[in-house]
Amino acid sequence: MNQSAQPTPSKGLARVFTFPRLGVLGLLALAFALTYVLKGYQLFQGAMVLSYAIALLGLNLLTGYNGQISLGHGAFYALGAYAAGMLIEHLDMPYWLTVPCAGALCLVAGYLFGRPALKLDGLYLALATFALGIAMPQLLKYKALEPWTGGVQGLILTKPDAPWGLPLSQDQWMYVFVLIVTIIMFWLAHNMIESSTGRALRAIRDHALAAEALGVDNRHYKCMTFGISAAYTGVGGALSAIAVQYVSPDSFNLFLSISLLVGIVVGGVGTLWGGVFGAVFIMFVPTLAESISKAAPWAIYGVILILLMFLMPGGVVGLAKNIPGIHRTSRPPACPAPPISTRGE
Repeated sequence: MNQSAQPTPSKGLARVFTFPRLGVLGLLALAFALTYVLKGYQLFQGAMVLSYAIALLGLNLLTGYNGQISLGHGAFYALGAYAAGMLIEHLDMPYWLTVPCAGALCLVAGYLFGRPALKLDGLYLALATFALGIAMPQLLKYKALEPWTGGVQGLILTKPDAPWGLPLSQDQWMYVFVLIVTIIMFWLAHNMIESSTGRALRAIRDHALAAEALGVDNRHYKCMTFGISAAYTGVGGALSAIAVQYVSPDSFNLFLSISLLVGIVVGGVGTLWGGVFGAVFIMFVPTLAESISKAAPWAIYGVILILLMFLMPGGVVGLAKNIPGIHRTSRPPACPAPPISTRGE
């Protein structure tokens, strides 16, 4: 064998420590360092940004990677928040256990909603989810559910203390806990996107008929994606409920669903990290607009949004990919790529 063709240790390290991976490691280090830099309300804002990022990642899986438009994901955000709140308030369940329970509940709810919604597409599906977003706050106020949901008054929760005697305040631990969950959720989403399942989702988005001709079970993948997307949004809602220490129906109005859709567009549709930038937009831009003009804050909000769309039509991640040295150059695969998927995988 030609020794010149063998990879040298330096080349092997270069493949492992690529620019994107180093960037991710740097962001993670910075995120954990903020635990000791931020104080009080700033830590709460950081936790809320991360909870929104998880919800936006879920919506991006549905809209950006699978091509299904949803205008009612605020309903799953509310369902996850109330699931966590009721489990803590009425069943004394540990706060950390309510997060996967809320995700599982929203997974089932999303799958059951997505099953009949298979007959709908495009604007018709968006209208159906729009109706779901409108109905959810009213359902939470329903008198028969008031003993569990608290009705219009909602539920008041207690912020958890740091476990195992860690020298962290309640705000610091809440931020670290949300950050750990965020890392896990993004890691799971990355693995799914890079697998045959992710290729099947993108194939359905690009051309559903051609994907089905290649053996992709469109009905299965669409329902599955709707359920997973709802689960991610529910996890984000559960984390926000624990961080805010309060849930009420009026906190999950239709504007929340619209804000989630705006967030994935600002961050970058069909991108993994776009949710982080979209969450920052959702959390801080309304406050910035109000500080600029208290008389017409939403007019300022609209102007900022329009300017961002003109300057970054592909979102923040789309703009970053155009910066030299950040966008990875594709290399031809060493072996033929496996098929997109098998039916019923």
